Amino acid sequence: MKNIAIFASGNGTNAERIIKYFEKSKIARVKIVLTNNSKAGVINRAHSLNVELHVTNRSDFYNTDGIINILAQYNIDLIVLAGFLWLIPESLINNYENKIINIHPALLPSYGGKGMYGKRVHEAVIESRDTKSGITIHMVNKFYDKGLIIFQAETNIVENETPDSLAKKIHLLEYEHFPIVIESLLK
Repeated sequence: MKNIAIFASGNGTNAERIIKYFEKSKIARVKIVLTNNSKAGVINRAHSLNVELHVTNRSDFYNTDGIINILAQYNIDLIVLAGFLWLIPESLINNYENKIINIHPALLPSYGGKGMYGKRVHEAVIESRDTKSGITIHMVNKFYDKGLIIFQAETNIVENETPDSLAKKIHLLEYEHFPIVIESLLK
């Protein structure tokens, strides 16, 4: 059985979907959720799903091996970033080489990088008059959204698309594909 850690900064809908997907799996389980936001919705989701939770702060995350030690306690095989907004420190990347993945709400390499998350991405896509958007699941390296692309799925952008309507389409793609891609990586 493989062990998954989810890092999330926000509401945690993707984290919840992943936790539920693996609840009865014979391949993997989500062992811990880590957040950097003490007010994040993911906290309540983790508690309600009986998954261990750790809230970190910037100093511990970047200046100590505390997170590496916590992950080691749970024998983590894969770290999944599900709306986690901080750049992952090199020490963590080195300890979990090719074992950290992220989901991005656009078709990378476009609309990636620091500050490109959530509604900002959807606004940029619509402003550029693109005809398609989608999701990208990629390996994490020391740069925002620059790791090896593992998977992409597309959706059409229709006339009069808004950032909110596009976000709903993107969330559906995330919910559909993210757990399946995680599972395929762990097999």
